[in-house]
Amino acid sequence: MKISMIGAGAMGGATVEGLIKGESFKNEDITVSDPSQTVLEKFALKGVSVTTDNSVAAEGADIVCVCVKPWLVEHVLKGIKDTLKPKKQILIVIAAGVPSASIKEWLGEQCPPLFLVIPNIAIAELASMTFIVPCGDVARHQTELVKGIFDEMGQSLLTDEQHLSSATTLASCGIAYAMRYIRAASEGGVELGFKADQAKDIVMQTMLGAVKLLQASGMHPEQAIDLVTTPGGLTIKGLNEMEHAGFTTAVISGLKAGAK
Repeated sequence: MKISMIGAGAMGGATVEGLIKGESFKNEDITVSDPSQTVLEKFALKGVSVTTDNSVAAEGADIVCVCVKPWLVEHVLKGIKDTLKPKKQILIVIAAGVPSASIKEWLGEQCPPLFLVIPNIAIAELASMTFIVPCGDVARHQTELVKGIFDEMGQSLLTDEQHLSSATTLASCGIAYAMRYIRAASEGGVELGFKADQAKDIVMQTMLGAVKLLQASGMHPEQAIDLVTTPGGLTIKGLNEMEHAGFTTAVISGLKAGAK
């Protein structure tokens, strides 16, 4: 089975990194198409097939992934339209805000079974939260195939197109929000007397521990918080001060703004 990635910028490149680290594809069965020679040289050194010709990339693939800026999707799809094989290929489009109806209109009868997919950049480390929308009449085994590929690079959730915007802000944009917390807490750690690198490592390990604890226990976050909030203690004082500054409200407002 062969897969092609048309567009290897931040998100497309991260996905290719995940494919290389995964086991679904051999490196030589992955093709990257991108106008940047620097990008192509990077992946060529890893044994990935590279090209600047999108049609060449699409022609030899069982799964064609298009991961470019949303305003470029139409141009790229129309450029490979005559190369696509609707009965033999699967098309994955990774581009926020591009509706499936538009994709099907652009490709017409040349549109293969279509999936809209939104990962986040942690896919490079096999740790993405990825959302998958099967669009229209796709076979069950095709959905299972696509989900299996992305499950190998983290965790995936099948959803509908209506929820894709919310999914994007919660997980794809959300990883940036999490990193902003890491930055803020690290800066606080410096104020508390730690060196910058030490503070960052402390905060990252603390976040990793929180995630693993919740995953292992199944507890609601507030239930886990109760375990460490001694009456009159430091933790509840810190939490209340953050809430006075609007911590929860700010997070929710940011998520809602990102979904507009």
